[in-house]
Amino acid sequence: MPVIESEEHKALRAAVAALGKRYGRDYLTNAVTSGQHPEELWSEAAKLGYLGVNLPEAYGGGGGGIAELSIVLEELGAAGCPLLMMVVSPAICGTVIARFGTEEQKREWLPALADGTRTMAFGITEPDAGSNSHRITTTARRDAGTGDWLLTGRKVFVSGVDTADATLIVGRTEDARTGSLKPCLFIVPRDTEGFQRNVIEMELNASERQFELVLDDVRLPAGALVGDEDAGLLQLFAGLNPERIMGAAFAIGMGRYALGKAVEYARERTVWKVPIGAHQAIAHPLAQAHIELEMARLMMQKAAHLCDAGDDIGAGEAANMAKYAAGEACVKAVDQAVHTLGGNGLTREYGLASLITAARVSRIAPVSREMILNYVSHQTLGLPKSY
Repeated sequence: MPVIESEEHKALRAAVAALGKRYGRDYLTNAVTSGQHPEELWSEAAKLGYLGVNLPEAYGGGGGGIAELSIVLEELGAAGCPLLMMVVSPAICGTVIARFGTEEQKREWLPALADGTRTMAFGITEPDAGSNSHRITTTARRDAGTGDWLLTGRKVFVSGVDTADATLIVGRTEDARTGSLKPCLFIVPRDTEGFQRNVIEMELNASERQFELVLDDVRLPAGALVGDEDAGLLQLFAGLNPERIMGAAFAIGMGRYALGKAVEYARERTVWKVPIGAHQAIAHPLAQAHIELEMARLMMQKAAHLCDAGDDIGAGEAANMAKYAAGEACVKAVDQAVHTLGGNGLTREYGLASLITAARVSRIAPVSREMILNYVSHQTLGLPKSY
C-alpha cells in the first residue's frame, strides 16, 4: 500500500478543494437554514465526475474506488461543505449494486448515481436492534402466486429518504434449509405503496433530515432483490466497509475545517503584544489535533486500499479502526478549536459551535466507538466476546 499519495490523488484533492472553497460553510449553512438541499454543489460535483469517481466506467463512473471518493468527501468537509449523501448513495448503494446487482439494476441505477441525477438512501438500523444487525426483524417473504417480495418492518435514522429516489433496505428472509433468517438487500422506490416515512426531529444542523421508515407489506417485484439471495451477508459487509471509510473521511474533513479556523484565529488574535498562537498552551493542543487527524487519515487510506483491492475481511478491520480514529480526532479538533476562540468560538459569526453536535455524530454513527472496540478486541485480538 502506498504511504505517499500518487500525483493523480494529489491533483484530485487540489481540484476538489478548489470546488469546496467556492462554496464553503456559508453556502451549506444557508441551505440548512432555508430548508434546502445543497443541490448546486451536488450537481457541480457530479458534472465534474466527483460523485461517481468510485463507480465503474462502463456505467458512467470514473473507474476509481473508495480511495478516490473518500478524498472528495474529505476535501469538501475541510472546506466546510461536506455532502452527507455521498456516504450513502455512491459509496454504500453504488458499491453494492456495482458488485452484486443484476445487469438490469446496474444499467438502471449506476449511471444516475454517478451523474447525481438520482440518489439512493440506505436503511439498516432498527429501533430494537441498534448496533446488533443480527436482531434485524424487517422480514421479506415471497408471494407464492406472483413471485413478488413482501417486506414488513421498521427502520430508524435513515438519511435523506425524502429526496432519495429509492432506499436500499436490509431485510431478512427465511433459509429453507435451516429455518433461520438471513440478510438480503432490496431496492424500494420512494413512492412504493405501504412505504411510509416519518421525520425524526434532531438537534443537529444538517441539510439531510433523518427518518423513521415503516414498511407495511410493501410489495416489490422479484427484480428488487439485489444479487443472490444467499449472498446477502457478503453484500452487506461490502456496503458497510465503504460506509465506515466514508464516515472517517467526513470526520477528518470536519476536524480539518475546525482546526483551520482555529489556527487562523491563533495567528491573528493578539494579546500581550503577541499572537495567542505563540503560547504553547494554545499551540500544542492544535499541533496534537493536527497529528491525530493525519494519523486517522493514514488509517483511512489503508482501509480504502484494502476495500478497493477486494479484501473485505482486511478492509473490515481497517475501516472500523479508521472510523474510530477519525471520530476521536474530529471531536478533539472541534473541541480545541472552540476553546481556542474562547467566547468567539460559541458565536454564530465564527460558526464553530454548531460543529460540537456534528462532531459527536462521528463517535456514534454509523457504528459507535464501543462497538468498534468490541470488534477489535474480539476479531483482532482474539479476546472472548462480551455480548
